[in-house]
Amino acid sequence: MRPSATVSRRHLLLGAGSVGALGVVGAVVGTASAAQPTVTTAAAVPKPFAHPGLLHTTADFDRIKDKIKASDPLVTSGWQRLTANGRARASWSPRPLKTVVRGGVGQNYAQLYPDVHAAYQNALRWRISGDTAHADTAANILNAWSSTLTQVTGNADRFLAAGLYGYQLANAAELLRGYSGFDLAGLQDLLKNVFYPLNDQFLTHHNGASITNYWANWDLCSVASTMAIGILCDDRSLFDRAVTYMHSGPGNGSIPHAIPFIHGNLGQWQESGRDQGHTVMGVGLMGTICEMAWNQKVDLYGHDDNRFLKGAEYVAKYNLGQDVPFTTYQWGTGVSGALRTQPVISSASRGQIRPVWELVLNHYTQRRGLKAPHVAAMAQKVRAEGGGGDYGPASGGFDQLGFGTLMFTRDKSTDIPGAAAPIPTATPGKPRRRRPRWRARPTASPS
Repeated sequence: MRPSATVSRRHLLLGAGSVGALGVVGAVVGTASAAQPTVTTAAAVPKPFAHPGLLHTTADFDRIKDKIKASDPLVTSGWQRLTANGRARASWSPRPLKTVVRGGVGQNYAQLYPDVHAAYQNALRWRISGDTAHADTAANILNAWSSTLTQVTGNADRFLAAGLYGYQLANAAELLRGYSGFDLAGLQDLLKNVFYPLNDQFLTHHNGASITNYWANWDLCSVASTMAIGILCDDRSLFDRAVTYMHSGPGNGSIPHAIPFIHGNLGQWQESGRDQGHTVMGVGLMGTICEMAWNQKVDLYGHDDNRFLKGAEYVAKYNLGQDVPFTTYQWGTGVSGALRTQPVISSASRGQIRPVWELVLNHYTQRRGLKAPHVAAMAQKVRAEGGGGDYGPASGGFDQLGFGTLMFTRDKSTDIPGAAAPIPTATPGKPRRRRPRWRARPTASPS
């Protein structure tokens, strides 16, 4: 049996602003006796999570099935991209491991991420087509891993594995919730007691490094996993912690630090002076977090005057080959915080294709009625978005679940002013000027 995950008092305090605002904690307590039980007021009962409620909802699947039935060209092209992927086949067999290692001696994590994506892709095919052979395959994959895996380890890159594959496993599991033969409790146990403790360690201690040492995507994958696990496991404290961190967390993944400089309608991404592959990865991770929160009625997309949209527009514009402004970026590295400076934007991996743009485009233009010209151009360039396995065999091609053309194409809202109401959280502190992060131990990881 895995040890129970624990949440420290500090972690509870990190989410205290949002928890208090939600009224999650509160009760009318009578005399402490058996004859006088505690009475919890209606206002003190937290609103239950919506299920399915991570990246996809029941309304999403209804919309997708209707569009495929009507031969919508975009959604149909996305469906064809999914069914052509080798991981989306009902014949897929899992290869679970007891210990997953990412980074350092014995690295074997390349055996995990194809299975994670196979579970997700088969679950999508079942949800859309109704073919239970795909649901059985997805359940078999997840059950095999939840009954076998006991540890995620390695060098610092273990935190990337826990973050990336934690949020992806949770999304696959959420799609199978209630399906006969799927061991939801086993997968919840795996995520809370093997994956979440690493998410927690990283967001709390940042591997013992200076708070500015690690790049934005390290925080973002840990936050995405924390939020996804919270929703899957109906754990409001984890969800609230993730929301609060995005508003005011000290690391480079919080919204004000991931997008440290605003240039009009453009927001300079924290990793822009590093390379472009990681800026695009960051857009995908932040979009994932924002969408999961939105499906639980929390609007992170709109935080700070749509700061995320400005960041996505900046990344898209530069990767389309256009010039963007750049403010010199300085950050502290390692344990000591020794200063480094990036005076210019990096052209490394400029124009890299990743399936991250449809989600961002359809939220801001279709749900909200806002303009996103550079994101729109990038989405058109990538369309139809594929998923894991469509962008090469290396782990970077599996950082996003993908299939955004299929899953996020939507008609323009007829009620543009209406949106998910932002739930009050702790007031963000004044953001400091953020710095990219150098890894204390360089590895071959793309993240």
